[in-house]
Amino acid sequence: MASRAEAATAEKGHKRETRMPKRTPYIAGAGASQEAGLPTGEELKKSIIAVLGTGRHDRPISDMFVCHALEHHARERNQDIHLYVRAANRIQEAMPLAISIDNLLDAHRDDKEIELCGKLAIVRSILRAENESHLKELNFHVVEKTWYTSFMKLLTENCTKEDLSKRLESVALIIFNYDRCIEHFLHSAFQAYYGLESHEADKLVSGMRIYHPYGVVGPLPWQNAKSSVAFGENELGRYDLFEGVHQIKTFAEGTDPQSSEIVAIRNEFTGAARVVFLGFAYHEINMDLLMSDNPMAGSSNIRCFGTAYEISRDDCERIAGTLKGFFRTAKANVCIRDDVKCAGLFHEYWKSLSLA
Repeated sequence: MASRAEAATAEKGHKRETRMPKRTPYIAGAGASQEAGLPTGEELKKSIIAVLGTGRHDRPISDMFVCHALEHHARERNQDIHLYVRAANRIQEAMPLAISIDNLLDAHRDDKEIELCGKLAIVRSILRAENESHLKELNFHVVEKTWYTSFMKLLTENCTKEDLSKRLESVALIIFNYDRCIEHFLHSAFQAYYGLESHEADKLVSGMRIYHPYGVVGPLPWQNAKSSVAFGENELGRYDLFEGVHQIKTFAEGTDPQSSEIVAIRNEFTGAARVVFLGFAYHEINMDLLMSDNPMAGSSNIRCFGTAYEISRDDCERIAGTLKGFFRTAKANVCIRDDVKCAGLFHEYWKSLSLA
């Protein structure tokens, strides 16, 4: 007969195995990717200005790859390349006035030349940023202090390899960035931590609910797509920039129920115990994308955690009020911090965010 201690231990283990983890959507903005060396929204604007700048006498647009892509595109359609050069110049001139490239493209939603030039510049800028990031040659010691590592620790806390797929069902990632940092990181991290084979990590990460409302620069090679691009691919001759353009979405495209995952994204908040915002600027265009016209029905005890680094206290109050109203939750349940970055948020609220 088992002793009381053994029975208690067995019962405790049984409870830990059967306990349903709290569902948590994570919403990540440019500040999250910045911890890996990717550009902020303002830095991306500067990169786009440089990519679309005036080129040399033999090249009307500064970046060789974007210029050649536009020349080929115009030639195929028997168009004058200067139609696109003018569009590129308009983007470059207006960019300092725009909140973000997303806002600018939305303002010109009916201008196909501006949309194409903007998307080409996004793909070129993000692939180059991935190439120069801390994640390109992934060394876990280098990224140890980033939120990526904190998130990995959260996912794997008291979790065996056999239980990991179940644990991953409790989180969703809504990434407003065009990069593939989180997929690239987790794919390698699961292999390193659990000793998995590549194909096992493929299945785990592919099975996660990861949304990119504005798309990505392309699928990674292990994602089994017809056309893929390696993380930080710099030999663009192997990858047509237009393949990436087809993956990028404007705001209108990202909120079209027929061609986006907007319904699934908004449904992630239903029944969630917590919502976490990482490096998110809370721009109105993105808040509108996340939130339906109607606040969540009834009252809830959902808790909201978010970074708001270098955002004023007054604006933090307004953000908190918006979240409180939408989720119909108590003011005390909304924690918006202007004094910590993404990794710091995990440190401050580790127990509150635990999935174990």
